Amino acid sequence: MSNRQYEIILYGASGFTGQLVAEYLAAEHPDLRWAMAGRNQQKLEALRLKLDLPELPIIIADSHNTEQLADMVRHTQTVISTVGPYAQYGTPLLETCAKEGTHYCDLTGEAQWMAGVFEQINPIAQASGARLVHCCGFDSIPSDLSVYFLQQQFKERYGHYANHISGRMGRAAGGVSGGTVASLMFVAEQASKDTSIRDTVMDPYALYPANVTPGNDVPDQAGIAWDENFESWTGPFVMAAINTKVVRRSHALAGLPYGADFRYDESQLCSSRTKALLSAGGLGAVMAGTFFSPTRAVLKKLLPDPGEGPDEATRNNGFFEFWAHGTDGSHHLRVKVSGQRDPGYGATSRMLAQAGLCLSRDALTVGGGIWTPASALGDALLDRLPGVDIHCSVVEDD
Repeated sequence: MSNRQYEIILYGASGFTGQLVAEYLAAEHPDLRWAMAGRNQQKLEALRLKLDLPELPIIIADSHNTEQLADMVRHTQTVISTVGPYAQYGTPLLETCAKEGTHYCDLTGEAQWMAGVFEQINPIAQASGARLVHCCGFDSIPSDLSVYFLQQQFKERYGHYANHISGRMGRAAGGVSGGTVASLMFVAEQASKDTSIRDTVMDPYALYPANVTPGNDVPDQAGIAWDENFESWTGPFVMAAINTKVVRRSHALAGLPYGADFRYDESQLCSSRTKALLSAGGLGAVMAGTFFSPTRAVLKKLLPDPGEGPDEATRNNGFFEFWAHGTDGSHHLRVKVSGQRDPGYGATSRMLAQAGLCLSRDALTVGGGIWTPASALGDALLDRLPGVDIHCSVVEDD
């Protein structure tokens, strides 16, 4: 595949997140063979002018035109896609990459879409050698890699893996993602009409391979709880619904090395019981509102539209901290994933870019198929992330 014309084609480059990925690649990887793609020639040309790269190739391909998509993906080693909601726009591109043996990564957090395409597309990718990796942004790289990193460190210290890990979202600053809002609304609209989609969203093991028996984890935290390990109140974390499923899929794809009884849970650290109650109540109200057409319409007016995001100062001054605490009942180990820039855009765009670079440039150990960030990219991504100011570190052990 190294003889293909491009290492990376960035699909959806003219969107808000796509532009950030393009700006990063242009500034930090001048030796990269890449192209921008999408359906709007005028917007792509405007972005090329902004990047001051007059020779940067532009490819026009509509997300539902399979001939255009096939012609595009045959010319590249990897496609990075920022075009969502993926359940609405992503299946033709994903399937085309699988058929053509082209690697792929995206930002989806749509469990119902991923669960729906596994059976159809995974065998095609296995046959062609295409590595297809979902969830390569803030959902779910910090969660997935924190567990991967913690388990490496736990085994090195104690000779075996932790059987229970708790992920905890800590402090963060940044804006709200219009694309994430659009995906959330689309999932809610689908779930309000189709109970099977609602069941998938609620199922802790919705992304488990069909041939692996589910474990004992329960649905994600909805109320408040006191966490003895962190000595903190916790509330529900909006990204836990996808992050926990991705972590469990990573474990299953690795062959359940942590044991069939491994448990993972995830929530948000809160500085007081009152703030935990407010967090739980506010998130519960928003999530409930997305399932009803009148309130969904109101929320759409209040929240950012697709293609909208925070200004440059907000992005650059943002940050996030994500913690993971692992135990085997006797030993405890805690790690932190810390990132500069706001999680929804500044950090996410760089995580996605690094995932694409892993797929094109690094010697990965897995073959074709639909993977998670940890199961496909693992050590290679851990090595790359410090270059974009995202660090994994051990902060406490016994």
